[in-house]
Amino acid sequence: MPVGFRPPAGNPVAAAPVRRHSARMAVDHFTGWIAERYDESAAETFVPAVVDPVVDLLTDLAGTGAALELGIGTGRIALPLSARGTSVHGIDLSSDMVAQLRVKPGAERIPVAMGDFAATSVDETFALACLVFNTIMNLTTQEEQVACFRNVARHLEPGERFVVEVGVPDLRRLPPGETARPFLVSPTRLGFDEYDVAQQRLVPHHHVLTDGQWRATSIPFRYVWPAELDLMARLAGMELEARWGGWDRQPFTAESRAHVSVWRKPG
Repeated sequence: MPVGFRPPAGNPVAAAPVRRHSARMAVDHFTGWIAERYDESAAETFVPAVVDPVVDLLTDLAGTGAALELGIGTGRIALPLSARGTSVHGIDLSSDMVAQLRVKPGAERIPVAMGDFAATSVDETFALACLVFNTIMNLTTQEEQVACFRNVARHLEPGERFVVEVGVPDLRRLPPGETARPFLVSPTRLGFDEYDVAQQRLVPHHHVLTDGQWRATSIPFRYVWPAELDLMARLAGMELEARWGGWDRQPFTAESRAHVSVWRKPG
């Protein structure tokens, strides 16, 4: 999820030591009603059939070590991962999203550092870092995405891994000359992706009928290609170890709509 808010005094969200060293001003797009209704709006991603394969793979990769989740949000992955016995720490920008995490059972075991995950540090190292559900695209410049890989490399123990789940840019489905395409049309929800191909910009526009009123959100992304991510990893001193078409480790092919990639820090 998102990235830099200062929590109220005494809030357990500040349990992890934090150093902030970002020159940019990160924007929190997950505030107010968006955070309050996030779990409901993304309910299909919280079901066991979706969550369990993610947690299975992350548990396997973390082994007996601790995990750092960038963009921890409301805890969709962090809470079940922690319940499996993995020590989980988080980084997130949105105090409203983390407030939703804090009311859930088991959240007291998960310290969260508030800040931009491209730059915010915690005073620990980890056996695993993860960035799931397209969250790498919340960093809207290539420079920020490169900085994220370098930040992760600083937090990884030698020989350990960084896992990213992100969609493959869907440009083949964009008609020539068009800049937008619908991805969801229903009586209560409308969704359109708007592309700027020259700048690798993607803005999903969501329109949701809530309590008899239509609410609109538009959150900017920067889409990124698998080979580009591999180069970012190399710049941070990491090498690609595996790339799958999903959390069940199915092969990544030209038809894959998303990928789960694992880079390893030399040990």
